[in-house]
Amino acid sequence: MKTLLLIGMGPGDPEYLTLQAIDAIRRVDVFFMLEKEGRGKDELLQLRRAILSRCLGDKDYRVVTTTSPPRRRADEDYQEVVQVWHDEKRLIFERLIAEDLGDGQCGALLLWGDPSIYDQTVSLAADLAERSAGGLALEIVPGISSVQVLAARHKIPLNRVGESILVTTGRHAETCDPAEIGNAVVMLDFNASFQRFRGQDMDVYWGAYLGCPDETLVSGPVDEVTDVLLETRARLRAEKGWIMDTYLLRRRGGSE
Repeated sequence: MKTLLLIGMGPGDPEYLTLQAIDAIRRVDVFFMLEKEGRGKDELLQLRRAILSRCLGDKDYRVVTTTSPPRRRADEDYQEVVQVWHDEKRLIFERLIAEDLGDGQCGALLLWGDPSIYDQTVSLAADLAERSAGGLALEIVPGISSVQVLAARHKIPLNRVGESILVTTGRHAETCDPAEIGNAVVMLDFNASFQRFRGQDMDVYWGAYLGCPDETLVSGPVDEVTDVLLETRARLRAEKGWIMDTYLLRRRGGSE
């Protein structure tokens, strides 16, 4: 039997690894890394390699790197585009397990933050394990998420007394009625949708590259800091070639 581990590695800093994640990393024979296209891809791989170096030192292990399929941004049906993208990734995982992982060996993917939050690798790997007829065992190791780090960095709780917290996507924030949002963490926001919430009496707590050496934080009333945020995001993306940010939108007037 082969074993595949999906290990939550936190938002980038090796110190955010849990003890369980470190123990899991030390069991692994082969680490699979999917390389994204575009400027900045080397830095993303280096963060993973730094974690392995920190945890494993001189221990013998292999790293197998392959190209991650791009997701189309055409004006097509969103669900269909994502389904095609997931099918392509599933085939890549299937090939890696078949060709680069021997019987009795343990392979792993290091996933940003926690594998359960907006990362469908869990679903793809679970499907492969189910179809393997007992040939592939799957284990999930949870990790510290950027959501947790965001709250810690801004020194705020995620929810106020008696209040729920919504974790959603930029796609939803870009299209919903702003009045629907009272207390929400927004992830995967390509189009800086926080700017839609001007005039809503809301505060924003924003962070980019959370847990990394170049972590950047901005907070304040949406009406006052939107222009600063837009400039900051554009500058960081231009400098690094990529940006990974998360933010909390909070309507004023709730119970602290």
